[in-house]
Amino acid sequence: MEIVFDVRKTADENASSFFEASKKAKKKLAGAEMAVGKTRLQLQSLLKKQELEGVENKERAGKKQERKWYEKFRWFVSSEGFLCIGGRDAASNEILVKKHAEKGDIVFHTEISGSPFFVIKADGREIGQATLEEAGVATASFSRVWKLGLSHAEVFHVKPEQLSKTPKAGEYLEKGSFIVNGHANKQMAEVKLAVGAAKDGTIMCGPVAAVRKNCSRYLEIGHGNNKTSDVAKKIKKKLGGEIDDIARALPSGGVMLTHV
Repeated sequence: MEIVFDVRKTADENASSFFEASKKAKKKLAGAEMAVGKTRLQLQSLLKKQELEGVENKERAGKKQERKWYEKFRWFVSSEGFLCIGGRDAASNEILVKKHAEKGDIVFHTEISGSPFFVIKADGREIGQATLEEAGVATASFSRVWKLGLSHAEVFHVKPEQLSKTPKAGEYLEKGSFIVNGHANKQMAEVKLAVGAAKDGTIMCGPVAAVRKNCSRYLEIGHGNNKTSDVAKKIKKKLGGEIDDIARALPSGGVMLTHV
């Protein structure tokens, strides 16, 4: 440490100056230590906040990844609040009808090969006409009718107990197919869908009326020559969500946005 003496001052005066300087230095040191302590506390608080936010983000991400059991099927919630579930192929049609169609539910199908079964889950309530019409639209729209570019198709609905896996003697029943016993209620259904983002961010594709009721943001879709993946990217820009989830929700075949 270098000490500088002022030759114009006496030894006592120099000593007094050094003493005063040391007191000022101590005060500055104390102030600096307080500032460092305060900064340290602020930094710890900030790090704790970031840590908590990180945990919350992970929890939200974890919740987002948790899929509901029916999301492995096609699905939508009707404008009257009924869950409607549809098969994606022969295997899921088989599982849907055998495991998830219960007494009181209503099952939809078409006579066209490549059609899904759709089940309206009643859950002890009386299913309304609006839901019947919407389930018919979904059944027609997710069938091969979409690929054919038709605007309407005939669908029918029955009770689960009217479906059987027992064919007549000499007949063969393919996987995903069922024998219909008794009267089937028929109706004409429009081939038209919409895709929207629900409040929790889940992507839902179904009849326009149902999507409009349950999603704050939605887009109408129709037949088109565009690739599903390309349309999914456009939908993501408008609604958010994951491209894979959007593409999975859309009908098979060409798709286009009709109302943006």
